[in-house]
Amino acid sequence: MSIEKNIKLLTWFNFFTDFKLYAPVAILYFAQVSGSFALGMSIFSITMIATAIFEVPTGVFSDRIGRKKTVILGGVAAVLYSLFYAIGSSYVMLALGAVLQGLSRSFYSGNNDALLHDTLSLVGKREEYHYFLGRTSAMFQLALSISAVVGAVLASISFPLIMWLSVIPQVFCFLLSLQMVEPLVRGKESGNIFADLREAAAQFLHNRKLRLLSFSDILSYGFGESAYQFQAAFYNTVWPVWAIGIPKFLSNIQSMISFYFSGALIKRYSELKILVIGTLYKLPINVFLLGFPNVFSPILYSTNSFFYGVSKVAKNNLMQLEFTQQQRATMSSLNSLAGNLCLAVVAVSIGLVADRLGPAKTLLILQAYQLAHLWIFYKLAKYYRKPS
Repeated sequence: MSIEKNIKLLTWFNFFTDFKLYAPVAILYFAQVSGSFALGMSIFSITMIATAIFEVPTGVFSDRIGRKKTVILGGVAAVLYSLFYAIGSSYVMLALGAVLQGLSRSFYSGNNDALLHDTLSLVGKREEYHYFLGRTSAMFQLALSISAVVGAVLASISFPLIMWLSVIPQVFCFLLSLQMVEPLVRGKESGNIFADLREAAAQFLHNRKLRLLSFSDILSYGFGESAYQFQAAFYNTVWPVWAIGIPKFLSNIQSMISFYFSGALIKRYSELKILVIGTLYKLPINVFLLGFPNVFSPILYSTNSFFYGVSKVAKNNLMQLEFTQQQRATMSSLNSLAGNLCLAVVAVSIGLVADRLGPAKTLLILQAYQLAHLWIFYKLAKYYRKPS
């Protein structure tokens, strides 16, 4: 059976992975069960800490055992975490679900991009990686956009309903994983897991471009994802619960378009230019709308997402060029490990600050990380002008 079917399977796998009806109001649900924003955001932190703990072992597992087996195990963990969230009778139950979600994420992290990369390499389409990554990643956003509208409306009726319905897509993910074909692309292996880890870590230490790209990715994930998960709390200060899905829908649709056309945009401009333009747009817009929150703020906030997909693909494409084939998933997992630890700290901090200052001021303070991004891109621009 043709290995190219992995591309179509990954496309639908990505869709069902993020078809979570609870996604647009997750912080509201977690805060309701736990009793505060701080405890609610701690669920996201637990997920990220668990992901960080499992990240490197699962990355090594992927490189040494296989991409398909790794996806299957991730699918099993996804079904289990969605069940614990649906039961959700207490903070402990949510925490257990968060640990399993972290395990699932760690199986997917690094591995699924490597699966796509290896599949394209085998069929002679490696140079089109950014194109296919953008198209397959667009499905995450399509799923989230549908979830945003439907989930928010259903949440105004019943939180348990959307949690139980969210189990079904994860079952589909598991079934799709069973149909994938293992891409047999392997470099020379040392036979020693710790040697593989040392070699992967050495690449970060000796490769300046990779260090800067990784630092940018860690900041984006830690601060950006925390802000995204907390958006619903801010939206709920100016809009009712049933309407929260509207800006979420607009945000995800723009991200989907951004992912879909990322290949063409990167080809026309360059990865670094896209990253700089996106940051220069988001920083002043966010400072304005969070500094003077009003009924139009959620719509304006959603426009940030136009740059999300293409920036994500641009950064991923640059990092894949720096990764070695032997430790491709392991190196990606090490990078993701740092990002998850960053998110775990930032998410709880957001909850603690928000309990005192409120959602808008908390998100406003968070925008400072964009300045660090601009510094990183400045250093990368200077470096890329030098001969390789």
